Amino acid sequence: MTTAIPTARQLEYQDWEFGIFLHFGIRTFYEGHRDWDGKPMSPDAFNPTSLDCDQWVESAKQAGAKYMVLTAKHHDGFANWPSKYTDFSVASSPWKDGKGDVVREFTDACRRHGIKPGLYYSPADWASPVYEDEEAYDNYFIDQISELLVGYGEIDVLWFDGCGSSGHTYDWPRITREIRRMQPNILIFSMGDPDFRWVGNELGIAPVPCWNTVEEVSVAVDTAEREKVGEKRPIWLPAECDCRMRFRNWFYSDADVDTVKSLDELMGLYSYSVGRGCNLLLNIGPDRRGLLPDPDTRRLLEFGDEVARRFNSPVASLPDATREGNSWTFGFDPPQLLDHAVLQEDLTAGEHVRAFSVQINPNHEKRWIPVWQGQNVGSKAICHFPLVAVRNLQVTFDDADDGAALRALGLFCTSE
Repeated sequence: MTTAIPTARQLEYQDWEFGIFLHFGIRTFYEGHRDWDGKPMSPDAFNPTSLDCDQWVESAKQAGAKYMVLTAKHHDGFANWPSKYTDFSVASSPWKDGKGDVVREFTDACRRHGIKPGLYYSPADWASPVYEDEEAYDNYFIDQISELLVGYGEIDVLWFDGCGSSGHTYDWPRITREIRRMQPNILIFSMGDPDFRWVGNELGIAPVPCWNTVEEVSVAVDTAEREKVGEKRPIWLPAECDCRMRFRNWFYSDADVDTVKSLDELMGLYSYSVGRGCNLLLNIGPDRRGLLPDPDTRRLLEFGDEVARRFNSPVASLPDATREGNSWTFGFDPPQLLDHAVLQEDLTAGEHVRAFSVQINPNHEKRWIPVWQGQNVGSKAICHFPLVAVRNLQVTFDDADDGAALRALGLFCTSE
């Protein structure tokens, strides 16, 4: 396996691990509307009289999120900021007499609370009268992106949703050149000149293995198309797993409050995403008050507490191990109850581990008993095995290049 080399900014992104997605806009105020349904929506309906972005951000931070991504413009074309390039925006709404700016309140709240701000911008736009004129729409695209990237300070993530763009050609070299001129440190998701990629589903689940070095990527949920990335060789493109707190809807709905995910399901998704070396982006749709809904917020905070309870206090960590070659061995006297090993590969020079194992307790014949066998370690590998009393535990790279190394290794007992 040939590995690409990550940038420092990509490694920083992978360390964020967990973020909150916020679908909020004109659709919030139209119960039952769907993408591309063609039903008209008027800015007159947009009026989140109790909007409180501090509540959004404080809840996310308390749950352990490091970044948040707000829908600045979804497929419907409604701008959550007073864009001078369209009348379909907050400026045409009754909210704050047309003087409100959701993007401003969101980015300011992120900075007050130390959360990385990200903005979602749908390239596809069913409201734009020039969308079918590709050259004219490229100009519109750049004009609106410029408003977002010049007027709101440093933006950490620009999230492009590929849904609806099949068959439409964008001048990505021109668009991304302008983006990186305005925001050199920005991380672009999925399209154009991406720094990280979509995992390929909206379920919050990564495949096994899930390598960071790739040659092609999935484009969008509404197409099976895949695109080549990198002009001459594979590139480093870590994956993000996006999913909903509720079963079906990205935007708030009155009809699905009973589908808020259970704590057990969220912990499973954490293992299937972060535990497979990806970031987890969990969506909550703020309600018509302009607040995160109460049931979703309670579950989010429970989730953050449970992640911290399980993984903030290791029984043993990397400095406690004895290394011999590509094996790290821990000893416990008396035996220690364990049910997790969490590995992090040192990725500064790329990823070099292709197979690893976790084994316990040599018997009288000095043979190790495997409890976990994995492939990629990557940013993080969460290895969960049934609770067992351990006198000795060994982690081994069974297939790895020279120079492969662990950045961190923790052993945990999460059972109550």
